[in-house]
Amino acid sequence: MRMAMFNINVTRLIALVKSTLGLAVALLLCACGNTLLTESSSSESSSGVEVRDLLVEKPVGAVKVEGTKVRFGDKASIAGTSLFWSNDGWGGERYYNADVVAWLKQDWNTGLVRASMGVEAEGGYIKSPASNKHKIKTVVEAAISHGLYVIIDWHSHHAEDHPSEAVDFFDKMARRYGGYNHVIYEIYNEPLNNVSWTDTIKPYAEAVIAAIRRHDPDNLIVVGTPQWSQLVEDAADDPITSTTNIAYALHFYAGTHGQDLRDEAIRAMNKGAALFVTEWGMVNASGDGDIALEETERWIQFFRDHNLSHVNWAVNDKVEGTSALKPGASVEGGWADDELTESGVYIKDLVSNW
Repeated sequence: MRMAMFNINVTRLIALVKSTLGLAVALLLCACGNTLLTESSSSESSSGVEVRDLLVEKPVGAVKVEGTKVRFGDKASIAGTSLFWSNDGWGGERYYNADVVAWLKQDWNTGLVRASMGVEAEGGYIKSPASNKHKIKTVVEAAISHGLYVIIDWHSHHAEDHPSEAVDFFDKMARRYGGYNHVIYEIYNEPLNNVSWTDTIKPYAEAVIAAIRRHDPDNLIVVGTPQWSQLVEDAADDPITSTTNIAYALHFYAGTHGQDLRDEAIRAMNKGAALFVTEWGMVNASGDGDIALEETERWIQFFRDHNLSHVNWAVNDKVEGTSALKPGASVEGGWADDELTESGVYIKDLVSNW
């Protein structure tokens, strides 16, 4: 694992930590290098990047693309859960807190959490950058402290319309978290069906990737593909070669997508593309409808056959089929099984036993 870079007044650090944890802990933290340490949590550094006093890391193995596979340390694949859109006022943002992350780790045994930051729509990053960035940082830092992988997801259908904002955001995220193996960058959630991979998505991705790689040389970057991240073969035919450790997003909803999309994925993998299912659901592509159990089971077998990591949508209490929680479920975790939806019960069991 790469060591985090830090610059600190050591005397001040020891005084601060000694008052709460004791001198021995302070010395241990300084010696091991497994923390990011700064002098101020309420200000920004000279580069404009916000900093915090102390983030204790529970280490995880590096995420590496090996051929067409994405390995998580010594694990061939991983199962995780996605939070809902982070947009202010949409409801799902209430679950962007450390208690929920801790509960997903403790009770669901999830290996990964995805922080899905809404971008263009009302309440998203473009109109409310400070609140959305705060929610993302809260989830990311909770995940790091609990030894979970975490995806920072630019949850957009029109990312090419805001390239400068994406470059700036991911530049800051890579500066802040590039020293942690836990962090994965998903730089474009779902391009639409009329967006060209070669002419639009790939140039956008290369600009954002360059910003990330200035600070983080090797953490995994996931790039969305045309038609709501389904046309993965387009990326396989014209892959990103400017850097390594790149995977391509494959999304599906079992009530809508079946063998045709699995065949698309196989063709892409046969051409050398590494795939990561960063979003999927058991219902229709609308996010609603009945559970498509038989098709879900076919997809789960497909995951196992090809060692595909996957992240289910979504930890939220919205009244729709893909929500894991029933309306009114606590925003602090601690959910009993009778507070889970049919999808939630299934996903908890799947993730817990992956």
